[in-house]
Amino acid sequence: MDISWDDARLFLAVAEAGSLSAAARKLQMTQPTVSRRLAELEALLGEPLFDRGVAGTALTAYGAGLVEPAQRMADWAAELTRAAERRHAPTGVVRVTAPPGIAHGFLVPFAAAFWRCAPAIELHVVSTVRPLDLTRREADLALRLGVPVDEDSVASVDIELRAFASEQYAARAAGKADPAELAWIGWAPPLDDLSPNSALGRLIPGWRPSFASDDYLVQIRACELGLGAMMLAREHPHFPRHPPLVELKVDLPPARRSLVLLCPRSARAIPRVRAVLEPLAESLRAWRPPKARGARR
Repeated sequence: MDISWDDARLFLAVAEAGSLSAAARKLQMTQPTVSRRLAELEALLGEPLFDRGVAGTALTAYGAGLVEPAQRMADWAAELTRAAERRHAPTGVVRVTAPPGIAHGFLVPFAAAFWRCAPAIELHVVSTVRPLDLTRREADLALRLGVPVDEDSVASVDIELRAFASEQYAARAAGKADPAELAWIGWAPPLDDLSPNSALGRLIPGWRPSFASDDYLVQIRACELGLGAMMLAREHPHFPRHPPLVELKVDLPPARRSLVLLCPRSARAIPRVRAVLEPLAESLRAWRPPKARGARR
């Protein structure tokens, strides 16, 4: 019996996604194609791999025993691709993943500056609140908040989260130092467990956002139009916000989070990845908190 990598990849996608439709989106196929190929694989194996229901797919006992070998196969397939790419010129697509706020405020202006120096590289920015798997090459590089530094870490910086608002809202909120007195913009379900909702909920009893969205771009636009305040990182010294936002003087506990640039060691020798990795790490290191006024030298 010969199970191809294409069949193993399809099986693993369904197992991890939990439904045929979600696996089809991940594989960029149609759902009928995934269903047909999965049926062909089950016929080859002579055993059902999944129980299908209204809520999605669930692994059978037989299918569960194949998940770990398929995961190892995926890891080695990604490693083979990296090894083959190491001799190529620095051209092509580099996928970088980051949380929405980092993608919007840092990666996009970085891409604008980087493109002028390396037009042969095509940056694909994947903005998501859920981490992608670098080992399986779902992305080449990742910027992640609050993760420990490990062997995949290339650079890191502590960023400060502060309350920001439009000039219009800042004028209305002048003199309001208590965070409970402010209108806040936050996440709507199903993402309402994310920060700043979680942090403000712990700080303010019964807190609820005055405006909420599951889309970061909608949130930042609401902030620019004066609908409330947002918890944001201070702007990068090379990438000012347009339009600018005003930092509010609010009694909030210090909020610093580490922002870590990750790249698997096996991918660092790939020319196109290295061409992005080095300037991105340099730009990240420049994102330092400003020195306090009057600090001793």
